[in-house]
Amino acid sequence: MRQPNLSDIALFAAVVEAGGFRAAAQRRGTSASSLSDCIRRLEQELGVRLLNRTTRGLTPTEIGARLLKRLRPALDEINTALNDLQEDPQHPVGSLRLHVPGVIARHILPQLLDGFLARYPGIALEVNMDNTFIDVIGAGYDAGIRYEESLAKDMIAIPIGPRRQCFMAVAAPSYLQRHGTPQHPGELNEHRLLGYRFASGKLGVWEFERDGRTLRIAPEGRLVSSSQDLLIAAACAGHGILYTFEEYIAAHLASGQLQPILHDWWQHFEGPYLYYHSRRNVPAPLRAFVDYVKALNNADHSSQSLI
Repeated sequence: MRQPNLSDIALFAAVVEAGGFRAAAQRRGTSASSLSDCIRRLEQELGVRLLNRTTRGLTPTEIGARLLKRLRPALDEINTALNDLQEDPQHPVGSLRLHVPGVIARHILPQLLDGFLARYPGIALEVNMDNTFIDVIGAGYDAGIRYEESLAKDMIAIPIGPRRQCFMAVAAPSYLQRHGTPQHPGELNEHRLLGYRFASGKLGVWEFERDGRTLRIAPEGRLVSSSQDLLIAAACAGHGILYTFEEYIAAHLASGQLQPILHDWWQHFEGPYLYYHSRRNVPAPLRAFVDYVKALNNADHSSQSLI
C-alpha cells in the first residue's frame, strides 16, 4: 500500500469536522471539488471508503471514524507545533469571520471592535449581520453571537456585551393622545401594532412577563416589516405601538419621540454570548478575540465589585 499524503489525511479530518466539502473549502480557502479529489485519492491509496456520501450530506464510515479517532491527537500536535512556529501570540495574523444578529452588530460590537482592531492590526475581520439561526460552523464562520436559548450544547460560550437586556413597549406621544395608553398587554389587540418578521418568514411574537405570568401577543397589525429602521420610523411618526430591544430606541426615548408604556410587563433576559466550536486548536485570530472579550468581562466585573 502506498503511503498516504499527510496533508490529505488532514483534509479528511477538516471535511468531517466541517460536515461537508463546501464548508471545509470555505475555511481552507480552496474549492469543494479539489477537497473531494483529495479524499477520493486518499480512499484509493488506503483501499477503504472513508466517507458516506448522500444527498443529505456526508458522514464518516465506521472505518473512517475509527481512523480519525486514532489520528486526531497526532494531527492536533502537528497543528500546535506549526502554529507555535508561525504565530506570534502577541501579533496574530489571519482572518476572523463572525455571524451576529442585527442588534449586536449595531449597538454592541462597534465600541468593542474599536479597541480590538486597534490592538490587532494583523487580523482581517468580517462581520455578517443576520437574524436567522444557522449552523455558523458549517457555513464557514469562526464564531457567532447569540442568546443562550439558541446555543448548541457542543459549543463553548462566553458572555459578551451587557448581561441584562430587555424589550420595551413604546409609542409616539401623538399616537397615545389619539388612541389612549394601554394599561395591560391584553388591551394591545385594540391598538395598531408594528410587528417584526424574520427572514425565515416567522412573525416575532411579543412576550410580556409579570409575577411569573407570560402573555404572548402576535403583532399582526397596521405594519409588519423585516426592517427595524422602518418600524422605528413608523412608531415615531405615530402609526402604532412597537415592542423591541431597548438599544434600538434609546436615542428616540431620550429625544421624546417615543414614550415607554407597559413598563411593568417588559421582558427582561440574559445578554448575548460569543460561541465557537469546542475544538482543541482555536485559530489565532479567534483566540485573540476570545481573550479580548474575556479581558473586558473581567474588567467590568472588577469595576462593579468596587462600586
